[in-house]
Amino acid sequence: MKRSFDPAVLEMMDRPQPLSAELERDLERLRQLNRWFGSYPLILGFVRRDIPRLIVDHARKIGARVEIDAFDRQPATLEVATKLSGSYPEISFREANILEWNFDETYDGVLCTLALHHFSDEDAVSLLRRCRELSRRFVLVSDLRRGFFLQAGVYLLTALIFREPMTRYDARLSAVRAFSFSEMRDLAQRAGWKNFGHKKFRFARQAIWLGG
Repeated sequence: MKRSFDPAVLEMMDRPQPLSAELERDLERLRQLNRWFGSYPLILGFVRRDIPRLIVDHARKIGARVEIDAFDRQPATLEVATKLSGSYPEISFREANILEWNFDETYDGVLCTLALHHFSDEDAVSLLRRCRELSRRFVLVSDLRRGFFLQAGVYLLTALIFREPMTRYDARLSAVRAFSFSEMRDLAQRAGWKNFGHKKFRFARQAIWLGG
């Protein structure tokens, strides 16, 4: 099953757009899917390390101090995130294309969650290289794992439960754009990652990591 990616075809949430009720519903659906189908447990298994509020919640629980820079290139998405994070002063939101952003600092850890499949193969390699350059200690990249069960599961979920047009369109497109397990390993090798971990997780998820 070959990966299908056309850079001219964007997921609806990736298109430039004003803040809307439809976008807010779609982002809420993504949070529900993350909670129910593996992303939250996967991240916590590494940090014991969300997306960003989950990280802050865990840090507060164990008495650790964290400062998080969260990046997205869509202003409307950042507006939703900012509104939901009023009680999280530990998080700073930045509007930027991570592949073009000129950084002047590095971080203890870099986390990229469910974003890699939004990029072409070449840009995904550049993103993994950028993650490694930005981190002093730890990198975790988690994403979907393309295969029959992902596509069948997404189709059923968006036919029976998550039936909003934006959620249905984006989820089904993500399922065919996701990298297979071997493809993700190849991307990391092309990005110059050495001695990295790579593991399959439930619900058609996978992760690669450095350090830790």
